[in-house]
Amino acid sequence: MRLLRRLEAQVAGRQGYVATIGGFDGIHRGHQLLIERARTLARERGLQSMVLTFEPLPKEYFSPDSPPARLTNFRERWRLLQQDGPDAFCALRFNDKLRRMTASGFARMLAGAGVQGIVIGHDFRAGYKGEASTEWFQREGPALGIFVDVVQPVLGDGVRIGSGLIRAALAAGDLQAAACLLGRRYSMRGRVVQGEQLGRKLGYPTANLRLARRQTPMNGIFAVRVRGAGNGHDPDTALGGVASLGTRPTVGGRMPLLEAHLFDFAGNLYGREIEVEFVARLRDELRFDNVDAMVGQIHVDAAAARRLLAAG
Repeated sequence: MRLLRRLEAQVAGRQGYVATIGGFDGIHRGHQLLIERARTLARERGLQSMVLTFEPLPKEYFSPDSPPARLTNFRERWRLLQQDGPDAFCALRFNDKLRRMTASGFARMLAGAGVQGIVIGHDFRAGYKGEASTEWFQREGPALGIFVDVVQPVLGDGVRIGSGLIRAALAAGDLQAAACLLGRRYSMRGRVVQGEQLGRKLGYPTANLRLARRQTPMNGIFAVRVRGAGNGHDPDTALGGVASLGTRPTVGGRMPLLEAHLFDFAGNLYGREIEVEFVARLRDELRFDNVDAMVGQIHVDAAAARRLLAAG
């Protein structure tokens, strides 16, 4: 999968594309249908498939002070798409220039980079004031050499699957509902960074991940499975653990951090990219009167996580 940062003929290459366009936050079941449809049409026409998205996401750009919780950061979207995704992943910088681009300007940019077809949802909108709608592309696209394939909403239990619905499920601690909408368990990924090593001193060494997002969709204490630990383990082997996602109020933390303790594991994880899969939410993040009280609760959380993970 190629990574593109611009949509220009010399960057995109000579071979044409079928592109699906959107935020793709979460790469949920609805997104997966769009991506698979683009791949299918590209194969049928001898073209390459592309996922075209934006960084930051438009909703983050328009609400800088209170952006929506981010389901997947850039790295997480990239890794999810690598598994069974498109030939190219194009992440355009969303800025004032792109925001003000007219529908015709946006379409000409696509056509100039070799995009011969687009796969979009029925309510798609892009360009200045959302001028580049599904209806606009159906009407104007063919004259620009762009065919349009419209995909209807994907439903889960009769409700349209969307990133907002998944955020709500995660915020409510309903990981099972979120997994049904995503088509997989919710997870976060990143490289392990060195922290204050407080967990090691307390008998619970943790792998610390910076979240690379301004808002997280949930917080609390979780039973987790961790992949990519290495140290003799296959990268796909899932190791059980317990994790904290939050600001660590007992020790004066401020920035959101994901800390995962892997059960029965000995090894150095610094610099390693791992994936933390959330299996069950155990409780809210709490502020304890002292560290001893916090450690006592960690013992309880770890035991509860072991039981849940052992039960499947």
